[in-house]
Amino acid sequence: MHPAVRARAMIRTGPVPVPRQRAPRLRSLIDADALRVLHRAARVLLDDLPALTDRLLAALGEQEPAYRTALAHDHGATWEEAHRSLRHSVTSLLDPRGTRDAAHRCTWRIGVARAEQGLPLDALLHAFRLGGSLVWQRLVEETSRSAPEDVRLLVHVATDVWDFVDEHCGIVAEAYRHTERQLAWRRENRVRLLAAALLDGTSRIADLPETAEGLRLPEQGRYVVVAVAGGRPQLPAGVRATAVPPGASVYWHSGGDVDHGIVLVGDEGNDGDDGDDTDGRDPVEALGLTADGVPGRRVGVGGTVNGLAAVGDARRLADLALGICPPGGGTVRLTEHLPEALVVSCPELGATLTQQVLGPLLRLDPADRDVLLDTLTAWFDCDGSAQRAGERLYCHRNTVLNRLRRCEQLTGRSLARPVDVVEISLALTARRLLRG
Repeated sequence: MHPAVRARAMIRTGPVPVPRQRAPRLRSLIDADALRVLHRAARVLLDDLPALTDRLLAALGEQEPAYRTALAHDHGATWEEAHRSLRHSVTSLLDPRGTRDAAHRCTWRIGVARAEQGLPLDALLHAFRLGGSLVWQRLVEETSRSAPEDVRLLVHVATDVWDFVDEHCGIVAEAYRHTERQLAWRRENRVRLLAAALLDGTSRIADLPETAEGLRLPEQGRYVVVAVAGGRPQLPAGVRATAVPPGASVYWHSGGDVDHGIVLVGDEGNDGDDGDDTDGRDPVEALGLTADGVPGRRVGVGGTVNGLAAVGDARRLADLALGICPPGGGTVRLTEHLPEALVVSCPELGATLTQQVLGPLLRLDPADRDVLLDTLTAWFDCDGSAQRAGERLYCHRNTVLNRLRRCEQLTGRSLARPVDVVEISLALTARRLLRG
């Protein structure tokens, strides 16, 4: 066979070309018809928006207690909000691109406003979904009334309608949560400022009720302030900083170098002043607010004061106690170290007392000076017993007595005279606490 004939034969006997599909064209025609039906019904809904708004609010009043309260409180504002939202929903069916931004802004503002008012988010989302359901129901009703044969075409736009509802549920939820975070930050910042003023002693009397509410502490009560350096103590497992076992509560205020805990230790009517009002236990220990077992942590516990208004005084007492803590760490309760607190509260007088009482000893050669000062310190620590002081210093009691007599000669003070004993004791304390 001639090659050309063979080629033509192969062409004729080859696979028959598949005709082009007409489905896309058919689909576009169906979509166009569906949009025509949708727009026709949506235009009717625009004229019927007041009645549709009434239906939505009636349904919300029956199904959502939060909206029932909102309607009773301000029916007009709630109606206007629902009307605006429905109007944007319906106009978006007619012109999705041209109305998109305005609809988003409207939904965002609703989310912000309802978050500020405290309406539950679940109720708000229910309202949006219920509104979408009513719009769809009215579209079907209107199409059934005007052109029953076109109802089947609405199926082709149902996804677009419900996508719009889901999109705006997401927008209103995002706006709500964003506003919630802002409100929480403002509340926390306000509480922090109120607590700082309370601890500084600059809080106004008019602010005390708000401060008590923010700190979740009673305005009238007995308080101790705990000052902590080197890491805040850990509360017992499962205990929040602002809600601890009955009888004692603590609010923590973080600072740069020192944290302060405002500790409620009992009712103001309790006449005791030792801070042991939590079922007979020390509330500071009960709440785990000590430095026990934590190297480097220093904790100062102030004295007890009555009422939140006096927390500034309690903070100063706690700072005094913290100033007495050893550099290596520990817990100091001010009520157990009052002489030291007197010295620390006025360092200038403490330094003057040290020089006036111990000056002659301090001017000796370092070796001689340290022996005499160590002997005095050991004698006071051993309650005036030369025997026990000697055992601590590894020397005979007569050696201790000889050194003490030399101290008396140099300082001009007698360890047998109570007034002189007080001065020497305070001077030794001042030297120890104020050194450097």
